[in-house]
Amino acid sequence: MLSGHPLMAFAATRTLERAREFYESMLGLQLVSEDPMALVFNAHGTMLRVQKVEKLQPQPFTTLGWSVPDIASTVRALSHKGIAFVRYDFLPQDELGIWKAPGGARVAWFRDPDGNLLSLTQLAVTQ
Repeated sequence: MLSGHPLMAFAATRTLERAREFYESMLGLQLVSEDPMALVFNAHGTMLRVQKVEKLQPQPFTTLGWSVPDIASTVRALSHKGIAFVRYDFLPQDELGIWKAPGGARVAWFRDPDGNLLSLTQLAVTQ
């Protein structure tokens, strides 16, 4: 029923200005529209609506993620912009904070200014 319709993604923020700076300047997403209630970004063809909320309890799991072809270079580039990558005591992560999943995918996590957990994934190459 919905397979022929575009997916929209949502995130929440307490401060639109801070979220705009992060998603537009730090992550490089194109701002499509802005109003007092939300920011809308083009995330490679997917609409990302960052909505303003009064209260926000960040979740312990990933809320948004990007598939990237070279996770190491992407982590380095984002780190250079000041983004800190999350380290977990229970996961073996390399010096960049990248974890290699049992299936071969490589994943790294970081947070937006509101504490939402975001991720980068380099999918495993399959033959």
